[in-house]
Amino acid sequence: MLFNLSTDGAAVGVVIGLVIVIGVILGLIISCIKIVPQATTFIIERLGTYKTTWDTGLHLKVPFIDKVAKKISLKEKVADFAPQAVITKDNVTMQIDTVVFYQIIDPKLYTYGIERPIIAIENLSATTLRNIIGDLELDQTLTSRDIINTRMREILDEATDPWGIKVNRVELKNIIPPKEIQQAMEKQMKAEREKREKILIAEGEKESAIRVAEGEKEAAILRAEAKKEAQIREAEGQAQAILEIQEATAKGLQMIKDVGADDGLIAIKGLEALEKVGQGSSTKIIIPSELQGIAGLATTIKEVVKS
Repeated sequence: MLFNLSTDGAAVGVVIGLVIVIGVILGLIISCIKIVPQATTFIIERLGTYKTTWDTGLHLKVPFIDKVAKKISLKEKVADFAPQAVITKDNVTMQIDTVVFYQIIDPKLYTYGIERPIIAIENLSATTLRNIIGDLELDQTLTSRDIINTRMREILDEATDPWGIKVNRVELKNIIPPKEIQQAMEKQMKAEREKREKILIAEGEKESAIRVAEGEKEAAILRAEAKKEAQIREAEGQAQAILEIQEATAKGLQMIKDVGADDGLIAIKGLEALEKVGQGSSTKIIIPSELQGIAGLATTIKEVVKS
């Protein structure tokens, strides 16, 4: 009976041992199965030496021999560095902080190329910025952000190639000149605004004066043309009246000629016309020779009657 009990205990111990071994083996196998997510790579070392780089997907490593040395994200990253003190070509000290957008393109170089690569990029960007700003004056620094960004990106991208890093963009986040420079710039901007305001006012007054002068000129031209038109119309009317009078006179003479009037009738008509002329306001009267002869004849007749 004791033998059976001891045999059963040994069997139970063996079963428990087998279960533990199987569990350890399963846990070891599971721990060796690795899933690499999207936009991520794993650096695998075998016995302390670089073995391979795992890309996205399911992978299995050798237990106790292989290990995941580093997990690296391939997404674009942003490094916002603290403001750096730089000196311009005209000896103006200012604070400039930069933002670097970078991406890891070679995980192996990034892992084994340099120690603490982000700190290296920060120091490199600071020295590069000082070199670039040192060749520019204050005004050029404030107005040449795009040029500075482009030059910094080119220099940093070339310098970080051995580290497996690609610098996509570099932006100057803030440019902070000294307070006295800021005050001078504000005064200058205020003066420029006042200058532009005065120029706009002067141009407006000039434009207004030109418009008024053009209006007066057009009005004078229109008045002159109206006066000219009136004079032309008046002259045409007078000419038409003279023409009609001449035509009436010609018709009257033609009628006299047609009726065959003799000298006596003409003389009588002349006396009638002379009477009308005498009734007018004229102080000088020109008497035709025929009427003078008739007046002389009347005087002779009068003298004869008296005698």
